[in-house]
Amino acid sequence: MSTAAASPEKVTSKPNLVGHQAPPPYKPKNKIRIVTAASLFDGHDAAINIMRRIIQSTGVEVIHLGHDRSVEEVVNTAIQEDAQSIAMTSYQGGHNEYFKYMYDLLQEKGAGHIKIFGGGGGVILPAEIKELMDYGITRIYSPDDGRSMGLQGMINDLVEKSDYATGETVDSRQLTVNKHVQIAQLISGAENYYDKHKGTFEDINKKAAVSKVPVLGITGTGGAGKSSMVDEFVRRFLIDFKDKTVGLVSVDPSKRKTGGALLGDRIRMNAINNPRVYMRSLATRQSNLALSAYVKEAIQILKAAGFDLIILETSGIGQSDTEILDHSDVSLYVMTPEYGAATQLEKIDMLDFADVIALNKFDKRGALDALRDVKKQYQRNHQLWDKNVEEMPVFGTIASQFNDPGTNQLYKRVMDKIVEKVGTNLQSTFEITREMSEKVFVIPPHRNRYLSEISENNRKYDAWVNEQASVAERLFAISKTIESLSDVHADIKKVLHAEFDKIKLNLDPKNWRLIESWSDKVKLYKEPVFKFKVRDKELGIETHSESLSHLQIPKITLPKYSSWGDLLKWSLQENVPGEFPYTAGIYPFKREGEDPTRMFAGEGGPERTNRRFHYVSLAMPAKRLSTAFDSVTLYGNDPDYRPDIYGKIGNSGVSICCLDDAKKLYSGFNLTDPKTSVSMTINGPAPMLLGYFMNAAIDQQCEIYIRKNGLEKEVKSKIAEIYKDDKGEHPAYQGPLPKGNDGLGLMLLGVTGDQVLPKEVYEKIKAETLTQVRGTVQADILKEDQAQNTCIFSTEFALRLMGDVQQYFIDQNVRNFYSVSISGYHIAEAGANPITQLAFTLSNGFTYVEYYLSRGMDINEFAPNLSFFFSNGIDPEYSVIGRVARKIWAKAMKNKYGANARSQMLKYHIQTSGRSLHAQEIDFNDIRTTLQALYAIYDNCNSLHTNAYDEAITTPTEESVRRAMAIQLIINKELGLAKNENPLQGSFIIEELTDLVEAAVLTEFDRITERGGVLGAMETMYQRGKIQEESLYYETLKHTGEYPIIGVNTFLSSKGSPTITPQEVIRATTEEKEYQISMLKNLHAFQGNKANSLLDRVQRAAVQNKNIFTELMEASKVCSLGQITKALFEVGGQYRRNM
Repeated sequence: MSTAAASPEKVTSKPNLVGHQAPPPYKPKNKIRIVTAASLFDGHDAAINIMRRIIQSTGVEVIHLGHDRSVEEVVNTAIQEDAQSIAMTSYQGGHNEYFKYMYDLLQEKGAGHIKIFGGGGGVILPAEIKELMDYGITRIYSPDDGRSMGLQGMINDLVEKSDYATGETVDSRQLTVNKHVQIAQLISGAENYYDKHKGTFEDINKKAAVSKVPVLGITGTGGAGKSSMVDEFVRRFLIDFKDKTVGLVSVDPSKRKTGGALLGDRIRMNAINNPRVYMRSLATRQSNLALSAYVKEAIQILKAAGFDLIILETSGIGQSDTEILDHSDVSLYVMTPEYGAATQLEKIDMLDFADVIALNKFDKRGALDALRDVKKQYQRNHQLWDKNVEEMPVFGTIASQFNDPGTNQLYKRVMDKIVEKVGTNLQSTFEITREMSEKVFVIPPHRNRYLSEISENNRKYDAWVNEQASVAERLFAISKTIESLSDVHADIKKVLHAEFDKIKLNLDPKNWRLIESWSDKVKLYKEPVFKFKVRDKELGIETHSESLSHLQIPKITLPKYSSWGDLLKWSLQENVPGEFPYTAGIYPFKREGEDPTRMFAGEGGPERTNRRFHYVSLAMPAKRLSTAFDSVTLYGNDPDYRPDIYGKIGNSGVSICCLDDAKKLYSGFNLTDPKTSVSMTINGPAPMLLGYFMNAAIDQQCEIYIRKNGLEKEVKSKIAEIYKDDKGEHPAYQGPLPKGNDGLGLMLLGVTGDQVLPKEVYEKIKAETLTQVRGTVQADILKEDQAQNTCIFSTEFALRLMGDVQQYFIDQNVRNFYSVSISGYHIAEAGANPITQLAFTLSNGFTYVEYYLSRGMDINEFAPNLSFFFSNGIDPEYSVIGRVARKIWAKAMKNKYGANARSQMLKYHIQTSGRSLHAQEIDFNDIRTTLQALYAIYDNCNSLHTNAYDEAITTPTEESVRRAMAIQLIINKELGLAKNENPLQGSFIIEELTDLVEAAVLTEFDRITERGGVLGAMETMYQRGKIQEESLYYETLKHTGEYPIIGVNTFLSSKGSPTITPQEVIRATTEEKEYQISMLKNLHAFQGNKANSLLDRVQRAAVQNKNIFTELMEASKVCSLGQITKALFEVGGQYRRNM
């Protein structure tokens, strides 16, 4: 038989299961401009960022706004930028109101020609897509479109539909600063059809010629922070001049290869969302130029319109470009201290011509030397030998830092220079201080290597273990040899005993004790009851369970090794659960009667979510309540009638905006019961929600005290007295109480315990309550900046708030509540693979450790308040994610930080992957979830949240939540192997995976160290870039079919497995939304003056560097969430988005 006949021709290409070939990019006929963003209160900026990259590489000029953008911001941007279309993602619900409001607002503002495109995975249902497109939205892309067209195919469709001319017709009537549509069309006319409108531009030039409007030119090196500087300049200008207007022209380079451009300055700016500011981004549309050829016309148009100040910002350039001087009256040159040797300064032309110089990023190494050198160079270039070198107009600034003193000084000098050179009436009265810019370091610079120190520490421990195991192995060999010799060989035995004693000197005495006591340990686990201590309480646990076949199934199985080397290595790297390094778990046994099952809820108003909590936890011995908040709450806002807010109230989570909401949400659950714990998925406004939760728990205990002491009548009359002049509706639980809710927590709605009980009684109850509450608040602001983004405050301020919460916990002896749940879930959701998720999450955890240590906290006082939260998945690495995390944490905490046993124990919650929930064949999602739950339970997670199968398309229903909980209940209660609590130990593949993943994580630590630690890496967006690359890799393989997903790209049904329309869709009702708004109005009216004085105290604490959370605990009694957020923005700074 010939070989040719037996084997077909060798195929080298990979099989394409779906048969999708990515189409070539569409070639635009016109210059196309598209605005991209994620909708209001939506943190999915990874998704829109990937989209905008592909749009850009298709030859489009993209104005990218990033996440959390209101309809008004997006519409104003599209009008000012004269974009052909808007491309939005909207994953957080409220999409119907959002897109319709956008369409209506464009029509209202005379820009109905701008097209709207959107997508939101399976969240936007087929019927809603039809409704929106019938309303006038150009196209909403569904997951089915994604499958059939692919990313590039969808982008080609979007770009082709947006391929129409702008600026071909212009309005030549009288120009004013408010006519943004007209200004925008004129600038496009100059760019695209200048010759056609020559007469119009001649008239504009005549008007502009008589204008005295100053033009401030801002230029500088690429990445020097010009956009942040412009934002800070505009912010100060708007505060300084209450009635003046600003016109802003920002230039970015076009890509020579594709013709596309990233007009990325807008994303960095918060101040420009103001009716007194007009901004236009221009692409150079030519190579090697820092300015567009049409800058002159754009400036003339803004002058003719009558703006009070025009700012021109160039694209990042090198050393030699001075073109900006041709267009500006006053120039500001922005550079950084990282220019190389001082001789390089002699090559920078702008040092000859710039009026003012900003040495930005003044926190970089060598900044003071750079300031001195640049001042000297400026003095040399301008021949100012008669002036003191200190008077040179060079300012060290950190524009990214809120209220930076150097930026204040720079602003004042620039405004003075404008008045001096142009003679306008822009005399600044801005108050400045004389101190120099100084970086508020989160991690002290000398501690930047902390992650590599941990890697080195852990590798050193591993090498020591191997060396000790080798010594033990040799001792074991000698011991066995001695045993095998008869007494006839006494002389040989003597020599061997001597050799044994000599080698034993190299064995750590503690390790010898481990070997000696091994048989005793084995005996302990064979006894029917095992006794151990948890937090000073002695517990006894049965060591075996009986199967239906009457076999005794051990809960913990020990290895059957006899070799001392194997035993020692196992004890030092694996060990039994509850013993260092806690690889198999942090407690010796799982608690009886408390499964790791979490009850998930979050929808509508607090009452509806409370009913869901009672429904899913009824008859469960432990109440583990996992709370999802709506996106209005997630972004620290109050409910409102504005359509883009209104649509999101109570959707994809529960609406909570004040203390009474929190009381209703958790009513009927005793929050100090040891069997009750609450997990709150919240980030930016975590301190405020924590304040509401703590006060709700305190007032519950006040209520118990009132009932116990028969004070109900007296308290009722006190409440009546407090409300005697109030005409509004008194807060109340809406609708009947569910089964299981005894009404605990509802007696003091509208008031707090300190208003109805004596001070000393209240303070005693408060102190006791704080020591008893159990749960966690997510709060991890680092992962938000790296992945899905719900940051609302500047990073430094958010970290300071977290530190204040932890300090408060230490001061008040809050031991059982986690001040932060350090989360990898959102890193995985944004697209990271399991190793990246684990490495980034642990590195963030160690960053909090370093930050809290730098604030002078004791590691053993704060480490027990840290917990972790991972996403699961079906990759092989997910089978060991908990084991590796526990090992790395324990080794670092014990050997690097010298922490005690409790601090060495890493507690983690795990949630099955949201990324593996698909909108097609949603029933199959439960199969994936079951496999992930098995991973988690076998890996001894501390708590587990199993996702509902329909979460890909709707807020989970009662039926789907029960099914999700049943998955883990069946594993825990019915699956025989799960009766054993260390089933992964002893598996060769698990041991190999553990070693591989641990080594990969430590290598990633070193990579982050090379970039200046976690915060340094975040500045260059290392984490975000890596996550998005991994996301795109997964999406590409999914689309081509190289990564098979059953029911999504292979094993499709006869109908092609289309996106499923759920039988029941969970949405907040109009009644719930209306009640939330009216109840909030009543709160504001009733608490008016009191709220203002408490907010003032919060702000003073922030400015005077006192503990903000101490004041938040008081403010959260009477203030709404939006009020507190707004007050903190004024003293801590708003988050500045990154590209």
